Amino acid sequence: MKKILTLCLVFYTVSLYAQSHKGEIVSFQQELNVQFIDPETSPLHLEDLETFGGLDFFTIDENYRIEADFERVEDAIPFEMKTTTSRKPIYEIYGIASFVIDGISFQLNIYQSHSARKLKEYKNNLFLPFTDLTNGKTSYKGGRYISLEIPEGNQIIIDFNKAYNPYCAYSSRYSCPIVPEENHLDMEITAGVKHSSSFEKE
Repeated sequence: MKKILTLCLVFYTVSLYAQSHKGEIVSFQQELNVQFIDPETSPLHLEDLETFGGLDFFTIDENYRIEADFERVEDAIPFEMKTTTSRKPIYEIYGIASFVIDGISFQLNIYQSHSARKLKEYKNNLFLPFTDLTNGKTSYKGGRYISLEIPEGNQIIIDFNKAYNPYCAYSSRYSCPIVPEENHLDMEITAGVKHSSSFEKE
């Protein structure tokens, strides 16, 4: 009887966690769609807004919520990050995330913008751009981004369900960082925002 109660408690806890994670991602998706619907914050052209019915997302998958090892890069050398325009903002590698997906080990550089960290509301923000094998097929060809915050310890949560497209995917009037070659994942990351051919620009 005690074992049965313990198992029930475990299943209940796991169920609550799954529901909590799914709810978190649903909220993220809804907030993203709100930004796209509002003409004041949307990257879409006005003619695209008229037919916009919401972004297309991969099915929420808890396996793409990764608890990665985080190694802070001390004395990182600032560099000019290439963008889709002539703009070259200053970034530095803030830390390196190491993790495993489907038994395969990966590392990704996590960056910090020098201009953003000067602003109080963005001083803890980190930037994770990445490419994977879905690009140009089921996701945007130029790769996707994930917004993170500075972790308190040596672990960081990377949730690929929160991967989104750069604004320049929808309009050439934006200048977007180009994903560094070293941040390529040699696998399909079927999570986050999908390719939306109706609104994405070549």
